[in-house]
Amino acid sequence: MIEHPALQVVSGAPVSGDGAALARRILDGDGSVAESLEMVARHLLTDPRVEVVVGALTVFAPDDRSGWVQLGGRAWIREWARPGSGFSALPPPDAGPEAALSMPWLSGLARKDTVVIVDRELLPPEADVDRSELSRFGVRSLVASTLLSRGEMFGSLSAISLETGPWPEEIVEDVRLLSAAISSRITLEHSRRALAEAIDTGTEAQLAYQQFFGAVGHELRTPLAAIVGYTEVLMDDAAEQPQDPVSAALLRDGPVILRACDQLVAVVDSLLGAGRTIAADEQRQDVCVADAVADVLHWHRTPARNAGVALSADIDQALTAWAHEAGVRQVLTNLVGNAIAHHRPEGGTVHLTATSLLGESGRPMVRVIVRDDGPGLAPDQMLHVFEPFVRFAGPGTKGSGLGLSISRTIAERDGGAVQGESTPGVGTSFWLELPRAAAQRP
Repeated sequence: MIEHPALQVVSGAPVSGDGAALARRILDGDGSVAESLEMVARHLLTDPRVEVVVGALTVFAPDDRSGWVQLGGRAWIREWARPGSGFSALPPPDAGPEAALSMPWLSGLARKDTVVIVDRELLPPEADVDRSELSRFGVRSLVASTLLSRGEMFGSLSAISLETGPWPEEIVEDVRLLSAAISSRITLEHSRRALAEAIDTGTEAQLAYQQFFGAVGHELRTPLAAIVGYTEVLMDDAAEQPQDPVSAALLRDGPVILRACDQLVAVVDSLLGAGRTIAADEQRQDVCVADAVADVLHWHRTPARNAGVALSADIDQALTAWAHEAGVRQVLTNLVGNAIAHHRPEGGTVHLTATSLLGESGRPMVRVIVRDDGPGLAPDQMLHVFEPFVRFAGPGTKGSGLGLSISRTIAERDGGAVQGESTPGVGTSFWLELPRAAAQRP
C-alpha cells in the first residue's frame, strides 16, 4: 500500500471477538452470500464511526433481491444505514451503471488490500474523480475492500463515515477479515453454481446423444437395408441373363455397391455403439479388469477361431479400475477386434496383460495391454491411427476407421487414455489406461 496523508495504514491489529465469530459463521456456510453481507453490515454498524455499509455483487445476483438495486446488467448494490440516518450512497433505482461510484483511483488500490481513507480532501490530484464522487454523496472517509479470489472480482464491501480522521484499527481489521470470508463463500457458491450448470449441460448433452444416434440408426439403416435388398434382387435377376449388357453391368458393379453398403453399415454400427456407451445412464464404479477381459475374449472366440488367431490373457484378478463398466468393455472390444482383424495370412496370437503403474501426474492407474504379432504399422501410420475414418487395412478387412478414435474418447471420459506402439513385421500393442479403483491404491 502506498503512503499518503489521505490513507491510513493498518497492519497487525487484532480483529474483534464478534468479527472473528462472524467470519467463522460465514465460512461454515450459515446463510447465503447476500445474508452474509447483511450480517457483516449489521456488525459494522455497531461502531459509532460507521454511518452506512455498502455491498456490491458483480458475478451473480443475490438469491433474495429485496433491498438490492441493479445497475445495468453488471452489478447489484445494497446499503445498510444506521437507524434514523437520512444518508444514502445509492443512486436512484432507475439509474444506469454510470450513476454508481466508479472510484478509479481507490478501486486500483482496493484490489491489492483494504483501503482506508481518512479524509477525502487529502486525496492526491490523480484521485480527482474519486474526490468528486465522494463529495457528490457527502462521504468524508471510508474503509473499502474488494471481494476478490484468484484474481477474479466478485464485488466490494465499504464502510462509510460522515466524519474525518483515523479509523479504529479493529474496524479496519474486521472489514479485511470479513471481506476475505465472504470472498471464500462467493468462490464456493460460484463453484457450486458452475457444477450445477455443468451437470445440467451434461444431461442435455446425454439426451442430445441419444436423439442423434437414434436418428442415425433410423435414417441410415432403413435406406441402407433397401439399397442392399434391391441390389441383391437385381443381381439375382441379372444372373439369369448374364449375356444382356445391363445384366453384365449389374453383375460387375453390384458387388461394389454391396461392399460400400457393408462399409457404411460398419460406420453406422460404430456410431450407434459409441452413442449407447457414452449416452448410457451409468455411473463410474469399480470394474474388475479380469472379468471385463474374460467377457471380451469370450465374445471374440468365434471370429478368432475363424481367423486362426489364438487368444490368451494373464490378468491379476485383484486389479480394479474406476470407470464406466460398459465403456471398459467397449474399448477392449475395439482393441481385441482390431488385433484379430489385422492378423497374418497364417493366423497369429493376441495376448492381453494388465499392470498397475503411476500415470504422468502421479495418479495410480491400471493399464490393459492388447498385444498381437500381426504385420504391424509404420511410424508415420501410427501418427494418424487415432484419426476418425483412417484405415490402414486391406480392402478385404472390414471396419469403419472409427474404433480407435471412439475408444480414446470413451477412455478420456473416465480420466484415462488409449495409446499404442507398433513395429512393422513384429506386431502391435494398444493399451487402455484407466484410474485405479480407490481400494487398490497404495
